[in-house]
Amino acid sequence: MTGAALRSLAIAALSLCAIPVHAESLPSFLRVLTPDEWRIAASVSKNLPMVLESGRDLWGEAAMRLPDGPSYEFFAGLIPPMRYVNAEFRHYPIVLSAPGSERKARLVSNGSAINARANLKTWREVGFPVTFSMGEDREPFGSDLRRLDGPHYERGYLPIVQLAYSHARATYVEEAFAAVEPELARAGVVFVRFSLSSGKAGVVTAHVGFEGEIRASAGRLTDDKGNLLVAFSRAWRWDPATRELRVGLTRGASAVLGIVSAPAPLASLRLDYDAQRRTCTRMWQSILARAMRLEVPEEIVNRAWRSALAGSLSLVKGDLMCYSAGNQYERIYVQEGLDAIRSLMLWGYAEEARRLMVPILDFKREGLLFHQAGLKLQMLSNYYWLTRDSQYLKQNRDRWMLQAERIVSGREADSGLFPREQYCGDIATPVYSLNSNSNAWRGLRDFSAVLAEIGEVEQSKRCAESAAAFKPAILKAVEKSGVKLADGLFIPIALSGEEKPYDIAPATRLGGYYDLMAPLVLGSGVLGCESERTTGMLDYLHRHGGICMGMVRCHPQNEMYRVKQGIDNLYSLRYVLTLLRRDDVDRALVSFYGKLAQGFTRDTFIDGETAGIVPDDEFGRPTYMPPNSAGNGFFLTMLRYLLVQDWDMDDDGVPDTLRLAFATPRRWLADGKSIRIERAPTAFGEVSLAMRSDLKKGEIVANVIAPPRTPYRLLLRARQPAGWRVTGASVSKKSLPVDESGAVDLTGMGQKIAVRFSIARGIAR
Repeated sequence: MTGAALRSLAIAALSLCAIPVHAESLPSFLRVLTPDEWRIAASVSKNLPMVLESGRDLWGEAAMRLPDGPSYEFFAGLIPPMRYVNAEFRHYPIVLSAPGSERKARLVSNGSAINARANLKTWREVGFPVTFSMGEDREPFGSDLRRLDGPHYERGYLPIVQLAYSHARATYVEEAFAAVEPELARAGVVFVRFSLSSGKAGVVTAHVGFEGEIRASAGRLTDDKGNLLVAFSRAWRWDPATRELRVGLTRGASAVLGIVSAPAPLASLRLDYDAQRRTCTRMWQSILARAMRLEVPEEIVNRAWRSALAGSLSLVKGDLMCYSAGNQYERIYVQEGLDAIRSLMLWGYAEEARRLMVPILDFKREGLLFHQAGLKLQMLSNYYWLTRDSQYLKQNRDRWMLQAERIVSGREADSGLFPREQYCGDIATPVYSLNSNSNAWRGLRDFSAVLAEIGEVEQSKRCAESAAAFKPAILKAVEKSGVKLADGLFIPIALSGEEKPYDIAPATRLGGYYDLMAPLVLGSGVLGCESERTTGMLDYLHRHGGICMGMVRCHPQNEMYRVKQGIDNLYSLRYVLTLLRRDDVDRALVSFYGKLAQGFTRDTFIDGETAGIVPDDEFGRPTYMPPNSAGNGFFLTMLRYLLVQDWDMDDDGVPDTLRLAFATPRRWLADGKSIRIERAPTAFGEVSLAMRSDLKKGEIVANVIAPPRTPYRLLLRARQPAGWRVTGASVSKKSLPVDESGAVDLTGMGQKIAVRFSIARGIAR
C-alpha cells in the first residue's frame, strides 16, 4: 500500500473514532499522519455535538486535506446511512413503477411489505398492504437488520430489488419489480419471488391486508367484483380465516406473487416471472441507453447515475415531473421540478423535457409568482441552448410572454424591485426578496439573448433593457442591506432590513431557510461570480453552520418530520455550481462525495428532501419523504458538471466556454484508469471525451470529439493523482501551453483532437 493510501486510511479510520485517540496508542501502520493531519483527524471524530455546533464543515474540511482530496470512502464511514422515515412502516420505501406510469407501488426497503400502510397524513396510502414473514414463527422479513442483506438493485442500478434475510438456519431471497407492460403498469402490478439461497427448507407467509371480501380460485385472489388482487403460483396455499398465503420452500424452488396496486379485471395477467423480468430489464436498459454514456473508474458512481435517472423517470406521471411519490409531495413544484427536468436534459432526454416543462410553465403559486417567473425563463433558456429548438419556443410563446411581462411590468417605480413576496414557499412572511429579484433578473437577461437568437427582436430588446436597469437596483439594495462581520459578510434574503445575521444559521427556523435560499442567490450570478459579495456569501455559509459534508444544512424539524439535525438533499445545487464555476474543485468534490455517501440511501440511491445527521441507531438515520426527483437531479447535474461545463463566462446570457474534465477526482486518472464520456449534450452540441492514464509511461492521453458549434474557448484539464504533475502537453506533436492546474486550450483545433499530457513525479503546481 502506498504512503498516500495509508494516510487516507488513517484519516478515515480516525474519523470513525467515538473517543479521542492518541498517536502512540495506534498501530504503526496508522502512524503516517503529519501533525496538521492529526489535528484535522481529531476534529472529525464522531463527536456529533462538536460537528453540529461548529460553524464550519469540519468533515468537509478534513476530506479536502486528504492527499487526493475528498472520497466516497471517507464520507461513507462517518455516520450510518439513511434508512428510516416517519411512516408506520419505518424503513424507507422504494417506489416501483413503469416509466411514466400513473400508478406507483412501494416496497418497504427491508423487504417486509408491498404497499404497507403509513398511517400518517403526510403519506398517501397505496393499494392494499401485503406483508411477508418467514418461518413457522412468522418473523417479519427484514425485522432484524443484522441478518438482512440489501436492498440491492439488479446489476447495481436496474429497478429490480433484491434482498436476502437469514432466519432459522435458512436464508430467504426476495426479489421484486414493477411490471412494465401497459395494462399491468396501469394497475401497478408488482411481481415478487421468494427462494432459498441456503438451508434445506423454509416457510414464507404473505398476509393480504385487503379490507373487503376476498375470493380465491385457480391461483387468483379477487374482490367481490372479480377484480384481481393477487395472483399466486401453484405452491402457495390460501387460508381464508387468516387471509394468508403460505408456501413451503426448498432449495432450488421458488414461489411467485403478482400483487395489484389498483384492483382491476386483468384476465391477461400470467405469472411468467422470468418473462416479465426480461421485459422489465429490456425496457429500462433501452431507456438508459439513450442517456449520454459515462464510465468512470468508481463503479459506485456508474451505478448511481443510472439509478438516479431510472428513479427520476419512475416518478414521472404522464406529463408531470413529480417531486416524489406515495406522499404529500406527489405533485409538481416549479423550482424542484425544473431542476429535475434540467438534469434529464443534461443527460440526453430532451424529448422528455419538452413534454414535462409545459405543466410547470402553466403552474403558478400565489405569493411566489416573481420567483417562479424567473426560474421558468431560466429553464427555457437552458433548454434552447442545449437543443436550439426555436419551434418549441414559438409554440409556447403565450407561456413565456406571460412570465416575461410579469417581470418587466412588476417592479416598483421607487425601489426598482418587486413588491414584497414570500420569503420562500414555507415562510409566508412578505419581504423584498433577493431571491425573487435576482433570479427574475437572471431569467430576463438570459431569455433576452435567446429571443434575439430566434428573431424576436422587439421582445429581446425590451427584456434586455429591463434587465439592464434591474441589476443596479438589486445591487444597490444589497449594498444597503449587507452586514459586515468580523469574519466576512452577511447578505440577507430579505432586503428590507428585517433579516439579521445568524450566529449558527440552522439553529433557528428562519436561519435554516436562509441556508436553503442563499444558493439560489449565488446561482443567479447577480452578485458576480468572482466578486467580493459572492466570496462573502460563500464564506458566511462556510463559517456559520450553513454546510455539512458539502450540503446545505436545514433547521431541526418537529417530531412529524423526525429529522432533528438535517442536511438538505437538493437545494445545494446552485451552491455547487457556483463553486465549480469559480473552479473551487475540492469544495465541490466534498459536495459530490457527501451527497453520494450520505445524501443517498446505501446501494439503492434514493434520497428524501432532507436527511438527519444524528443517527436513530447504529443502522441508520432518518430521511424525509423519499424518493425525490430534485435530489436525483442535484446529483446528476453535479456529476455532469464535474466533467462537462458549459458556461457564459462573459455574463451576457450567451454560453461561450466549454471546460472538459475540470473537476474530476484525482484518483480517476490514477495509473491505468480511464474516463469515457459519449454524446454529452452541451450549449455547443454534443461532445465526447476519452482519457486514459499511463503514469508508468509518464502520460495521460485524451481524445476529444469537439461539438459542432465552436465555443469561444474549449479547455481540457488533466487532474493527476497526488505526487504527480503535468509537465507538458501536445497535439499532433505540437507543444501546447499548460497552465498551473494542468489545463490546455484546444480552441479551434478541429473536431477530433488527440492530446498527450506529459506527467512526472512531483508536487502538482
